[in-house]
Amino acid sequence: MRISALLWLPAYALALSACSLFKPGKTDTSKEKPTVEGPELVGRIASIPADKRFVLIQSHGNWKIGTGAILTTRGLDERTANLLVTGETLGQFAAADIQSGKVEIGDAVYSHHVPKPAGTPADASEPELPENQQKSQIQDVQKNN
Repeated sequence: MRISALLWLPAYALALSACSLFKPGKTDTSKEKPTVEGPELVGRIASIPADKRFVLIQSHGNWKIGTGAILTTRGLDERTANLLVTGETLGQFAAADIQSGKVEIGDAVYSHHVPKPAGTPADASEPELPENQQKSQIQDVQKNN
């Protein structure tokens, strides 16, 4: 009886190892998930005017941030703030309104790029009109006062 059990043991081990061949193949999930970009350092707080309603940002490189973009700052002691880009630039400096938080000169300024979904049109600045409506041209009209 012992001999028959010893003969079955290698066959049983071979059968178990062969079962691993029939598992479904692993799918590559890295292609399915979009890559999420982290915050990008875009500059530092260069000055804060006396009224403390806006700041000037000294950019690191070319300023590619659009008007209305939200930026975040990070300073010492975990101090943060949110800034709204105004679109005003002069050389390497750009203006932004303080939305919340506290800023100090030298705080790092970060932009977090959020890619547009694939279904949105590239130029969504103008609302779409129905087919039967045409764009109206704005003309200078003189007011009589």
